[in-house]
Amino acid sequence: MNLKMTNRNNISLSIFLFLFATVFVMMPFISSCNKSGTVAPSSLNIQYQVINLSPDQGPLDLYINFLKVNTSSFYYPTPSGYFFLTSIVTPFQIRPATGTTINGVPVSTVPVFSIDSILKPNLKYTLFITGLSSVDSVRPIFVPDTAPLPTVGRGKLRFINASPRSQDLDLTANGISPSTGEFTKLSYLKVSPYVELPAGNYNFQIYPTGNRTNVLLKMLNFTIEDGRLYTMYCYGLEGHTTDTVAFGSNIVTNK
Repeated sequence: MNLKMTNRNNISLSIFLFLFATVFVMMPFISSCNKSGTVAPSSLNIQYQVINLSPDQGPLDLYINFLKVNTSSFYYPTPSGYFFLTSIVTPFQIRPATGTTINGVPVSTVPVFSIDSILKPNLKYTLFITGLSSVDSVRPIFVPDTAPLPTVGRGKLRFINASPRSQDLDLTANGISPSTGEFTKLSYLKVSPYVELPAGNYNFQIYPTGNRTNVLLKMLNFTIEDGRLYTMYCYGLEGHTTDTVAFGSNIVTNK
């Protein structure tokens, strides 16, 4: 009887040791998988935003690892607002929305472009889509929406020129440009750094660089709040004012 019990105990111990060794050996592989992008969704905490600023591209969708992630397509020029990512497995692809037609002709769902930037947990990102499909120039402006906190009593603003074919642009806040020049000579696709502004109401104006007499656009009575981050961007075609490709601008809050 004792001999049988001893054998059973030895068998149980052997099974336990085998399972423990298996788990120990597999741990590096599990860790490696996590590093490759298959992170648990709860640990990502990445907020992503898509803004379609291509006047003639039509509605677009975002695919991650070949799976569509948005429920509503991205239409010109409306920001999607931030949404949380549940995967960061590449590729990230922008494709025409299924069923899109231009002048009655179905549009291929072949990716417009892919973007494989490395994303970090707990941050926000915005993907601006700009350019003209008619000349095969649709391209991304991809930016992290993060910066050191502004001084108490101030907010931060940056400026992005997403207007195809535009000349260099200047931006003023209440008639003043930052003395360090971050909002001057902003060429197409260029992104300024964030600039601190005292909290309060502002009238913004966009000009061609060096020509303050030619106001391309005004945005009046916008409030910069204490501790907030903002991005102002322009889009559309300079010189157009009333059609579907009219030059325009918008401000989105990043924090």
